[in-house]
Amino acid sequence: MKLHLLLVTAFAISCQSERKPEIEKWKAEIADAERAFSDMAVKEGIAKAFLTFSAEDVAMLRNNKLVNGKAELKAFYEEGSPKGTLTWSPDFVDVSTSGDMGYTYGKYVYTSTDSLGNFQSSEGIFHTVWKRQPDGSWKFVWD
Repeated sequence: MKLHLLLVTAFAISCQSERKPEIEKWKAEIADAERAFSDMAVKEGIAKAFLTFSAEDVAMLRNNKLVNGKAELKAFYEEGSPKGTLTWSPDFVDVSTSGDMGYTYGKYVYTSTDSLGNFQSSEGIFHTVWKRQPDGSWKFVWD
């Protein structure tokens, strides 16, 4: 019985160590997706970035209201897209051992100019949940 337990434990440890390179690769893919998402928000606008990087089954909490699905997300941004600049960067990335889900968190900064020309800035913490898509890309399902 002890030999059986030892073999099972050794097998489990070897499987984990064999998956480590894949897990690090997947973390890097998610971090790259997060940075590309932020870069697009700066260069092409917040609405376009959120619509481009969201999955069809996306869910977001905005203004104390759940935006559920990509069609609702598109309608949300058509009602009034933010006019400022949003930047962020992941401080932490993790991924499931199966490589199909991951999450990030870090700091964001939103800057804008109000109607009187006054500069406004707000900072906070973001949390994004990412899901691997059938084509292998990463799209966010929660922000």
